[in-house]
Amino acid sequence: MSERTTGRLIGIARRPAHRAPMQTVEAALIEADGGVEGDHKGKKFPRRGVTILAREAWEAALAELWTARRANLLIEGVELPRALGGIVAVGPVVLEITYPTTPCKRMDEARDGLMRALYPEWRGGVTCRVLEGGRVAIGDPVAVLASPPERKIRLPG
Repeated sequence: MSERTTGRLIGIARRPAHRAPMQTVEAALIEADGGVEGDHKGKKFPRRGVTILAREAWEAALAELWTARRANLLIEGVELPRALGGIVAVGPVVLEITYPTTPCKRMDEARDGLMRALYPEWRGGVTCRVLEGGRVAIGDPVAVLASPPERKIRLPG
C-alpha cells in the first residue's frame, strides 16, 4: 500500500454473553491475544478477538443497525483491507485481519434480508486477532498499516 489512509473510531460495542444484546461503550480495553474487555468471545476465540465494521460498507448494506451486526468497533473514513493479514490500528491497538466476518442467520432475525445484503464486498466487516492491546475510545484515529492485495473469498450462502 503506497498511501496510508486514516479514519476514526465511531463506535465500540461488546456482548457479555452468548446471544446477549450488544452493549455500546465510550471506551474499552482491548487485550492482546484476547479481545474487547467484557466481550464473551475475545478470549475464547483469539483469531476473532475483535470484529471491525466500516460505516461506509455498512451503510451500503443497511444503515442504523450496526450493533445488530454484532461488531465490536464501528469506524468511518477508512476502507478496511479486503485480505487476510491486513493490519489496522485503532488508537493504540493493532489488529490483524484473519477473515471477513461471515453473516449468519441472526442477521435476518434483526432485519429480513440483512444476511444476504452483507455477503458482497466484505460488507459484514472483518474479524481480527489482537496484536497489540490498549484502551480505545470514541474519536480515536483508525489507520490501515498494511493492506495486502485484495483476496476474493466466497462466503457460505
